[in-house]
Amino acid sequence: MRQLLLLLLAAASLALLVAACGGDASASNRTIAVRYSQFEPGVITVPQGVPITFTLRNDDPIEHEWIVGRPDVHERHRTGTEPFHAELPSEVTIPAFSSRETTLTFFEPGDYAFICHLPGHEDYGMVGVVKII
Repeated sequence: MRQLLLLLLAAASLALLVAACGGDASASNRTIAVRYSQFEPGVITVPQGVPITFTLRNDDPIEHEWIVGRPDVHERHRTGTEPFHAELPSEVTIPAFSSRETTLTFFEPGDYAFICHLPGHEDYGMVGVVKII
């Protein structure tokens, strides 16, 4: 059951993130930087159904995470205890002074928040939005 839930979450997240960039059927690239515990840019608009490769660059001296999804995904992470993310393309841990890439495709229009759920980071403002059009 947990594996099915993870697969469904991965598929939904993949659908969401791919729309983050315009273009044709080939993957497009977006870079999201972390500086001073803030995501830059904070808003990304992309068309639905297009695979998007996100380069997540952490310029901070501490680890961060990048979790993308609807409110239920974020609620699970606010109350969860997962210390590291490497299995789902919509849930990525980015060590200090490093980069990670993940590719997602968003099939449903709407807003999908991306948040760092490490203690205090969301309250500090480590939030952003992928707008799927």
